[in-house]
Amino acid sequence: MSWQIERKLAERLADETGYYKYPFGTRRAMALCYPNTYEVAMSNLGMQIIYREVNERADWLCERAFLPDKELAALYAKERSPLLTLENGRPLCDFEIIGLSVSFEMDYFNIPAMLEQGRVPVLAADREETDPLVVMGGPVAFFNPEPLSPFVDVCLIGEGEGLIHSFLDAYTAGREAGESRQALLRRLAKVPGVYVPSLYRHEYDEDGRLRAIVPEDGAPASVRRQWRELTGPGETVVATPHTEFGAMYLIEIARGCGRHCRFCMAGYCYRRPRVRPLEYVKEAVLRGKRLGKKIGLMGAAISDYPYIDELVEFIRSQGLAFSCASLRADSITPAIVKGLAESGQKTITLAPEAGSTHMRDIINKGITEEHLLHSIDLATAAGIRHVRMYIMIGLPMETDEDIEGIVTMTRRVQAHMASIGNKGKITLSINPFIPKPCTPFQWMAMTDQKTVEKRLAYIKKALDKDKQIEILAEPLRQCYIQGVLARGDRRVGQLLALAHQYGGVKGWKRAVKELRFDVQGFLYTERPVDAVLPWNVLDMGLDANYLVKELELARKGAFTIPCFDGCRRCHVCGGGDGDGMD
Repeated sequence: MSWQIERKLAERLADETGYYKYPFGTRRAMALCYPNTYEVAMSNLGMQIIYREVNERADWLCERAFLPDKELAALYAKERSPLLTLENGRPLCDFEIIGLSVSFEMDYFNIPAMLEQGRVPVLAADREETDPLVVMGGPVAFFNPEPLSPFVDVCLIGEGEGLIHSFLDAYTAGREAGESRQALLRRLAKVPGVYVPSLYRHEYDEDGRLRAIVPEDGAPASVRRQWRELTGPGETVVATPHTEFGAMYLIEIARGCGRHCRFCMAGYCYRRPRVRPLEYVKEAVLRGKRLGKKIGLMGAAISDYPYIDELVEFIRSQGLAFSCASLRADSITPAIVKGLAESGQKTITLAPEAGSTHMRDIINKGITEEHLLHSIDLATAAGIRHVRMYIMIGLPMETDEDIEGIVTMTRRVQAHMASIGNKGKITLSINPFIPKPCTPFQWMAMTDQKTVEKRLAYIKKALDKDKQIEILAEPLRQCYIQGVLARGDRRVGQLLALAHQYGGVKGWKRAVKELRFDVQGFLYTERPVDAVLPWNVLDMGLDANYLVKELELARKGAFTIPCFDGCRRCHVCGGGDGDGMD
């Protein structure tokens, strides 16, 4: 190992508190990899929770590895060094298990690159008895792991706190019994929530449509998503200044969302919604205080937390600042905005998602323009002057009038701000809708890129000249690659493998052309509700017809009320047989 790489890793570790480091060789070894840079990865609370869970066992150690940043990548290239873990500086190929924590589609391109640099065979089919077992978890594994199936041996379907232990117990038993790699995979496939892609054959018809998913003898016909109550810790494990949220101590106050927004994968794959007890969260705040950190509240809908006002008042009583993600405009309170303003926040972030009532009804957002204006009133009164709004275009059943609605809503917000003496800036973060698996819109076509470009250009032309209004948008090329990856089947995995040979994401277009993959047909064709979908083997616990019913309600613009105690509509919480519990 180059002394320069060694020094960089040692410096990074020295700046951390809370990491685990055991002598290599004293326990079974797992490398936990996040397919992005350290700065991005260490802002991911889910990865940190699994890191703690494994290291708290008596029989395993877990080290971390990340995509090298530009400076480190240059050193690795110069020294021709394998990718090394942070704790003991070991190459990935030295570990029994390589765990991939995957959250975002554009990170898919980094996975084969990291495996290759770690001296691990990139394709699962090429791995031999002595090679590491590559295991994937994270949201991507929940809803559609198929595009990554060429690279992974095992997928963990569900929330990892309990699942990681049942998986490691089965793995350890198989290894101690001296089982072959194939026998071990068959053993693991019997663990609830463990999906082994190689044990399932995908069959296609003459038109290239997926016709059937056939499990091998002994493999379960479906794999049930695992989830549990929030009984364990959910806060920063390793504190470091070198992250996107380096000054923050992250605390998960809730998981899942019961609002039923029809585009939102997290709302369905993390169902049912759960909250952490206030007393636990307060204790976590005090642990963050001891580290001198700002508090970062994590959850799908922070303002829906039932004890949010009391929590904010407690954080402020400790002399601490806090921050949170976007707020629901219909549940925001004066205490929240007052606390944010006192914490130095200058912008309130809201997510109406659409400009018209028609479109918000279709997606079941449940937010009215009155809610937006009331939130802005509260924020302005507290001293927060700027407003950021998340907007999607290209939503199912969208019309030109809905696009005009974005412009008119923005103008009305601007006029309202002026009427209450607020001269702050309005930022619109506008991105195209991407249909996601396991949602009511999983069958829908993505609006073609030219139409989205035209609609985005219309909004910009209508609002761009106003210096008070800023418009931000992701590069559309990336969004449409995400559209392929999100609902891709194993043929998209072949695309990724070939793109890797051609340099990653920059090789995507060449790989598409070489494999004659019909991107337009894949993205722009609505799928029948009875189609075999690549993720059909995964069971989210939802009633078989639930998503179809929600799609029908979307077409009518009908409202679905939020989750409530005793609700049995989707069946995730239903039954007395422990459904949904791991």
